Amino acid sequence: MVKLITDSTSDLTKELYEKMNIEVLPLYVNFDEDSYLDGVDITTEQLYKEVEKRQKLPKTAAIPIGTFIEVFQKYVDLGYEVVYTGISRQMSRTYENAVMAAKEVGEDKVFVVDSMNLSSGIGLLLFKAAKDIESGLSGSEVAKKMEENTKHVLSQFVIEKMDYLYKGGRCSGVAAFVGTLLKIKPYIVVRDGKMSVGKKPIGKMKVALNALLKQIEDDKDRVDLDHILITHSLAYEYRDYLYEKLKEMFPNVDIISTVAGCVISSHCGQGTIGILYMVK
Repeated sequence: MVKLITDSTSDLTKELYEKMNIEVLPLYVNFDEDSYLDGVDITTEQLYKEVEKRQKLPKTAAIPIGTFIEVFQKYVDLGYEVVYTGISRQMSRTYENAVMAAKEVGEDKVFVVDSMNLSSGIGLLLFKAAKDIESGLSGSEVAKKMEENTKHVLSQFVIEKMDYLYKGGRCSGVAAFVGTLLKIKPYIVVRDGKMSVGKKPIGKMKVALNALLKQIEDDKDRVDLDHILITHSLAYEYRDYLYEKLKEMFPNVDIISTVAGCVISSHCGQGTIGILYMVK
């Protein structure tokens, strides 16, 4: 028996986690002395209300080693092998904490995989792993295939406003000011576990959304046709636009929409939206 575990940054829906029998461990969202478990004590909607009220962004924190040990040990004691993947090691200490916990519990029973990704880019790996578990693969086999699949996940998203990047210290005041003046919508790509700025579409958000669509259209012949994900931070109007266009492009593909959790949203802000998929 193999148990699949992830963290709250994987940004799938509660229904999908339940359907695939995945346990989700939350990262922390901290406003000064007030600490919340992502997706448990605070929702994305509540996060934005808190930011508005406090006029400051929260700090996010990794899952502690002790939490991992407790959860891994629970499943090992029940006779499971455990496969865990979550946010990229380049973006959080969560991965390192999971590795240390696996050593404590037993690396022959607990397999930790660096997703090299974030948000529902991790979710795409979970879909494949859940199928592999269903087909009867062992924990080590599931983890090995997952490691191979990390090379095939493409995540890209556009950020509507630069204020969260600026407040979070991820771009200078000058860059934020110029970006606002020029109405730049940063186009972020996740490759090799890191985030970087790709294109810089200028103008209305629709220009940036079309840049996302152009990217997947360019990849059309190699897109994995199991799932395409649209993940957004309360950007429902943009979600509807992308969904309609993607359905025209890929009429027979399962296109799933999910809302980004608090950790991801606290770094990019409301209106952020991405298209995430795997290539063959």
